[in-house]
Amino acid sequence: MSELSVKHLLGIKYLKEQDIQLIFETADNFKEVINRSIKKVPSLRDITIANIFFENSTRTRLSFELAEKRLSADVVNFSASQSSVKKGETLIDTVNNILSMKVDMVVMRHPNPGAGIFLSRHVEASIINAGDGAHEHPTQALLDSYSIREKLGDVAGKNVVIVGDILHSRVALSNIFALKLQGANVKVCGPRTLLPKYIESLGVAVETDLRKALNWCDVANMLRIQNERLDISYFPTTREYTQQFGVNKVLLDSLDKEIVIMHPGPINRGVEITSDVADSKQSIILGQVENGVAIRMAVMYLLASKIK
Repeated sequence: MSELSVKHLLGIKYLKEQDIQLIFETADNFKEVINRSIKKVPSLRDITIANIFFENSTRTRLSFELAEKRLSADVVNFSASQSSVKKGETLIDTVNNILSMKVDMVVMRHPNPGAGIFLSRHVEASIINAGDGAHEHPTQALLDSYSIREKLGDVAGKNVVIVGDILHSRVALSNIFALKLQGANVKVCGPRTLLPKYIESLGVAVETDLRKALNWCDVANMLRIQNERLDISYFPTTREYTQQFGVNKVLLDSLDKEIVIMHPGPINRGVEITSDVADSKQSIILGQVENGVAIRMAVMYLLASKIK
C-alpha cells in the first residue's frame, strides 16, 4: 500500500491498520531527515498549509509548524483568539476566507467534537484534526504508538495502560482506537468518576488499582487531569488523586518489572507523575516530542499526494 485510504485525517477510527503502518514507514524516513545537518526537504514546496487553532496549544502547534517548515511548505498561522471569530464569524466563513487565499491543507484544533468532520464536508482542502474537544487527537495517538514501536519493536501484543482523566481526554480515545487497531491489549485506570460509562464497549478493560495496572502493563501512558474541562469536582482533592493514581519513583522501582512511561504533555509534575519519574531512563516523553515532528511530516506528506 503506497497511499492512504483517506483524504483527511479526522480521527483514528477512520483509518485502516495499513494506513498506520504506511504513516510509520514514512515517518522512519523523515526521522532520518530531521537528524541530518540539513533538516529540510522540498517535498511540499508547492503546498500551502493553514494552521487554524480555536483553542490554545503550544506543543501541537509548534510541532505542526516545524513539520511544515521541514517539508518546505508555505505556512499560514491563524489564532481564533485574535480574529474575527471574536466578532461572531462562523467556522465556515473563517475557513472559506482562508481557503480563498488558495490554501491546500488545514490543520485545525477546535473545542467542538466533530468540527473537522463538519469542515471536511464543506471545503475542498485536506483537513487534519489537531484535536476536537474531548473527541479525538489522531496525530498524538500516532506518535504515541510510533514511540512504543520504536522502544519495544512492535505494538501488537503489548499491554498498555492509560492512566488518569479518560473522560475528558481526546488523547485517550484516539490512543485506544490506534492501539486496538494494531493488536495491543489496553486497560484504563483512574477514578470511576473519570472513566466514561461506555469505555468497556471499546474492548478496553478497567482497573481501578494503580499498582495492579502497572504490574500488568508494558507501557503506562500517564494523562494529566484536564482542569480546564472539569465543570464539577470529580474527586475530593488533587493530593488524594496523586496518592491513588500518581506514579513516583518508589512505586516504579517496586514493580515486578521495568515498564515504559509515556505522557502526551503538558505534565503536571507532582500530580500524575513526579519529576524523578518524568526524567528517568524508563520515560520516553522527550522521544515522543521528537517523534511528533516526524509523524506530522509523514501525515502531511501522504495527504498532500492526494491533493489534485
